[in-house]
Amino acid sequence: MPVALDVVSEILMDNIMQPFQLESGAFRGRLVRLGSALDLILHQHAYPSPVAALLAEAMVLAAALGSSLKYEGVFTLQAKGDGAVRLLVADVTNDGGVRAYAKFDPEGIARDVDAVRLLGKGYLAFTVDQQLNDDRYQGIVELGGGSLAEAVQHYFRQSEQLPTGIMAAVRRDEQGRWCGGCLMLQQMPREGGAAVERDTSVADDWHRAMMLMGTCSAEELTDVALSPNDLLYRLFHEEGVRVYEPHGFRPQCRCSETRVTNMLRSLPREEIEDLAVNGVVSVTCEFCNKSYTFDEAQREELYR
Repeated sequence: MPVALDVVSEILMDNIMQPFQLESGAFRGRLVRLGSALDLILHQHAYPSPVAALLAEAMVLAAALGSSLKYEGVFTLQAKGDGAVRLLVADVTNDGGVRAYAKFDPEGIARDVDAVRLLGKGYLAFTVDQQLNDDRYQGIVELGGGSLAEAVQHYFRQSEQLPTGIMAAVRRDEQGRWCGGCLMLQQMPREGGAAVERDTSVADDWHRAMMLMGTCSAEELTDVALSPNDLLYRLFHEEGVRVYEPHGFRPQCRCSETRVTNMLRSLPREEIEDLAVNGVVSVTCEFCNKSYTFDEAQREELYR
């Protein structure tokens, strides 16, 4: 989605991933903040507040998880359940483009605002699509716990990957703007890809790092006025924290008239004509809510 020039600098300032490392142990981390980009994406739809909060959490988790991987393409986090919120999708490109959308039952939302029951039973999927070689990797975990972050934590525990701690928080500020944050910490692999040897000293260091990470409040994690470096120093200064070059995020939908046109060309003419209202076929992007319209003359060109 195009972004006005007067908000470009703001988007770059408060939408950031700050990588860091704790020198007391072989631990690396990511601190993600999403502010104006998160708020812009959510306000493209009239989501009820409980749905917006779930989708915001999905976005900060996708940003943190995607930024911890090496890929050229798209990382997607998808939650699908049998509750009032049927689907959450958030994806991030390797260069920081973020988009997201949700599908939900309005009547079910009105009956129940508990986050766990809103999603119901289902699964959480992580997908990496590599654009250069068409490789695709996917991990799936059952939805559970009290939040999406807990489901992600459960995935790392059961998949026997690197020990990982993750926490996420979202909220609306006094002006009604959405903001969110995610803190992720992992044990670094040894050379060759193996996990760090689990001796007593490493276990003690990891336990202490998790205790310090747990002192981070939701207010601190989502406060865009508190710089990532100040927050990391506040949490881990006793461990020795080293920061690296940060990366930015921006709202970016990948829809276009060309893509919509190609999609319609793949459908039978009868199906397309069944969508016409007053002679016009309208296609709306689920991510950015932008509509593309095709009158009779434009559709005749499609069929040719």
